[in-house]
Amino acid sequence: MTNRLTPVQWLICAIAALGFAFDIYELLMLPLIVRPALAALVNAAPGTPTFSYWVGLLFWIPAVAGGFFGLIGGYLTDRYGRRRVLVWSILLYAFSALAAGFSTNVWMFLFFRCTTFIGVCVEFVAAVAWVAELFSDARQREKVLGYTQAFSSIGGLLVTGAYFLCVRYADLLPAIYGQHDAWRYTLMSGVIPALPLIIIRPFLPESPAWEAKRVAGTLRRPSIAAIFSPELRRTTIVTTLMFACAYGAAFGAIQQVPGIVPGLPEVQGLARPAQQEVISAVQSYQEIGGLVGRFALAALALVIVGRRRLLWVFQVPGLIVVPLVFLIPARENLELFKWGIFLAGLFTVAQFSFWGNYLPRVYPTHLRGTGEAFAANIGGRMLGTSFAFVTTSLLAPIMVGAPPLQLAKAATIVAAFVYAAGFALSFFLPEPKGTALPE
Repeated sequence: MTNRLTPVQWLICAIAALGFAFDIYELLMLPLIVRPALAALVNAAPGTPTFSYWVGLLFWIPAVAGGFFGLIGGYLTDRYGRRRVLVWSILLYAFSALAAGFSTNVWMFLFFRCTTFIGVCVEFVAAVAWVAELFSDARQREKVLGYTQAFSSIGGLLVTGAYFLCVRYADLLPAIYGQHDAWRYTLMSGVIPALPLIIIRPFLPESPAWEAKRVAGTLRRPSIAAIFSPELRRTTIVTTLMFACAYGAAFGAIQQVPGIVPGLPEVQGLARPAQQEVISAVQSYQEIGGLVGRFALAALALVIVGRRRLLWVFQVPGLIVVPLVFLIPARENLELFKWGIFLAGLFTVAQFSFWGNYLPRVYPTHLRGTGEAFAANIGGRMLGTSFAFVTTSLLAPIMVGAPPLQLAKAATIVAAFVYAAGFALSFFLPEPKGTALPE
């Protein structure tokens, strides 16, 4: 029987859940606002070379920046502590999102998307290490990691709802540069997590496992080279590539939905504000699917012992369903597309929670942040998100049809590739040794 959470543990879990929620809130904001933002900042319309160029850069360059500095953040998490890095990373992405809402040109917008992404990438690593080390009981640790990460999908629902409200009520909000642009208000809403954090920060303790080693003088210095030592090399390489595949499905296919929906027969004739509302509604199906997937992962992690078998529950059906969603209903049926995106979100987003549960179990305390950061940031954020560039800038332009149809075809190819590659790599994924975290 597991012990009940103490008030301090509840507080830490609440901050981690808030961080996870607004991580995804910040990342999923771009697919919703990129069309109106580029229309305002560079006067680019969907389907034009300028629009495709900037969409690719806005998805990829912040991911590269986030991946590089996120890896450094993982090292700093091992070197200086989980709490300190977590707090500053949340403040960084919150105030960067606020500043992005005041962008006067596309370069300013790109810069603050980069700093937002950096904060998000660092926060995930610090939060996972912090929460994992808070619990010595394996079952309780798996449960808490699973359910706090589920708030990521709640963050997706929140940003979809926030965008819907900003579109609907933009005229009632204070003007920015003389305009009532919904995309600016949506960006600025990202400052919300900084407000409670400023108040709560003094009451947050450091990770007990990390702090005990630091005080005793037994905490070894972290090193990126150490995660490629003979005993960890296979783990690092396989998890990095598999993380890239999971993010490749999300950014190369699922996050292209806002560009695909306007091409559906039921949506083509609608006015632009009405189209944006439909896009928001479709996106909410994906977020609800992701939420269901994360909760399913959290529950199944307690009953399926083998980590590969747990992952296959989501990988195998996703390998079949996700490419088919973009091959058929994405071109011709709005209602079927909604439910297809629900399933695509379920199978894909559940894999993100899987890695949050898996990675702390395969790296020792002094390398936990560094190892997680390499897989999540180099693999997921840098390599994985680059599939958005592959979809929008490499594949879509050579496809036949209108821009939404081109995107749907490109997303089909990318989804099939990354799911097949991820499933093949899973056969090389090491099983964790025991249930306790490595010392």
